[in-house]
Amino acid sequence: MDQTLYFILLLIVRDSWQWSDQSDSSFRYWNTGEPNNVGGVENCAAIHSNTKRKWKDVPCKNQYPFVCHEDKLILVKENLTWSEALRYCRQNHVDLVSVHSKDIQRRVMNVVKQASTAEVWLGLRYTHILGTWFWVSGETVCYQNWAPGNGTSEEDCEHAMRSVAVQSGGDQHWISRPETDKLNFICSRY
Repeated sequence: MDQTLYFILLLIVRDSWQWSDQSDSSFRYWNTGEPNNVGGVENCAAIHSNTKRKWKDVPCKNQYPFVCHEDKLILVKENLTWSEALRYCRQNHVDLVSVHSKDIQRRVMNVVKQASTAEVWLGLRYTHILGTWFWVSGETVCYQNWAPGNGTSEEDCEHAMRSVAVQSGGDQHWISRPETDKLNFICSRY
């Protein structure tokens, strides 16, 4: 019987299972009797190839085949203006992230926890000419996650170009900011 195991990037940190990106793991697919922490050293998880791919806790020092997952969102901890961030993302990845669905917002929420600024640039910009917000990717602004008092009225109070940042803490809502502010930002590989 094949006993092949494959590492998954789940490990125990302070008595709580977390993914390797430090996000909490609410999903569980443990095999019967697992996790059992044999010898007090089983702090990583692997997938059994012969048990309907259920999980087993294993020592992190063990070596198994693994599959890499490339995250499509990259937090850049450089403080740049919105235009500088847009240029950086387009030169090094694909674009500033466009959050056009609840699923992408959840991914953004996981990424921004590691930011070094209170807000993080997104690829949403206000145009005075059309009086509307638009994603730099060309996606329609259907999904919205505005903080109270943001995004609902014309954004020309200061006659400054405005773009959107997501809060890195709290409820992680979107807020309108002058484009000259220098913040961390999220690039997308989509």
